[in-house]
Amino acid sequence: MQLSHPAKSTVFTAAVIVAALGYFVDIYDLILFSIVRVDSLKSLGVTAAQEITNQGLFLINMQMGGMLLGGILWGILGDKRGRLSVLFGSILLYSLANIANGFVTSIDQYAWLRLIAGIGLAGELGAGITLVSEGLPKEKRGYGTMIVATVGVSGALLGYWVGHRFGWRNAYFVGGGLGLALLVLRVSVFESGMFRQVQARAEVARGNFFSLFTNPVRLGKYLRILLIGVPLWFVVGILVTLAPEFGRALGLTGEVTGGLAVFWCYFGLVFGDFFSGALSQLWHSRNKALQVFLVFCTALVAVYLFAIKGASPDTFYAVCFVLGVSVGFWALFVTVAAEQFGTNLRATVATTAPNFARGAVVGLVPAFKYLSGALGGIIPGAAVLGGVSLLVAFWAVSTLPESYGKDLDYVEE
Repeated sequence: MQLSHPAKSTVFTAAVIVAALGYFVDIYDLILFSIVRVDSLKSLGVTAAQEITNQGLFLINMQMGGMLLGGILWGILGDKRGRLSVLFGSILLYSLANIANGFVTSIDQYAWLRLIAGIGLAGELGAGITLVSEGLPKEKRGYGTMIVATVGVSGALLGYWVGHRFGWRNAYFVGGGLGLALLVLRVSVFESGMFRQVQARAEVARGNFFSLFTNPVRLGKYLRILLIGVPLWFVVGILVTLAPEFGRALGLTGEVTGGLAVFWCYFGLVFGDFFSGALSQLWHSRNKALQVFLVFCTALVAVYLFAIKGASPDTFYAVCFVLGVSVGFWALFVTVAAEQFGTNLRATVATTAPNFARGAVVGLVPAFKYLSGALGGIIPGAAVLGGVSLLVAFWAVSTLPESYGKDLDYVEE
């Protein structure tokens, strides 16, 4: 059902700027644990290498589990109460959780706060992308989400610098403080006009998460969208977060750290998000840009696992950088999620999809551990898991309707 069209505007709107800064803080806090994992666990008395790995995976699962719960919560609220309320409500929750995280004295405290932070972190990106997509003309919204992504992923670079320079506790304090400071910008942002019009129509059901599963066409699109995001979190959650373990398995000539691997991967993501967004605009096709990046990612995963055995740490970090470029389709993936559904379900999909993809780490971790044991090492285990996730993601993109230039001003019946 067609509604009215949004007013034309420039790309650099207040919504784009605030969403970009919000995503910057979101990524800072989201990836911070991967950066400070080893130092923080050692500070809490975990010293054995295997135990650091196991406890690290446990805490990642708690954070990602929180994001699964938060994705549903914030997504529904985004369609029922508005995109703006979710954008700032989520920032407030994860900011407070991260400040508290700086005071932890036990693994249990750490775990519960990563869960709460994960719930908060689940809302910002989907709400921001939805707000930007609905506020820009259809010919320009790809540029808006490209700006959000390019600025946002650079938050990981600041996270590495702060964590390395000032210690893991102060890094959490800084992340929380940045989020609270961002809340003052709320006064400059207005709610989506599309949402306000749908909100005024009592007969339109909004934020019905379960309606995604009652219509076969909607369900098919939704599941394929989820599958597209899984490879990025295989790369970040397995290959990059466990860089020290992979470094030893590859026989590198020196030790590598998870923090520096994350830094270089996210540095690459800055460029990848820019180029994937730009290509989707240049080619007038989201799907073609996604397919190219998935093929690129497949090649880089193969290089990471099989072509740098016995290499130097510098070579390893260089591969992490290019690997980051290859998975720089994250915001494009969320943009596609937002473009596939009507205004009354858009925030639900755009918020749950990236968090379910992120939350795939909860399933990827035990699958990785099982395959590594069954196949005799983490290299073959990662190769099989990565190959399957990339192949399935390519199929999902290839069978999803093209959404470039689609008019978003409609509702799902």
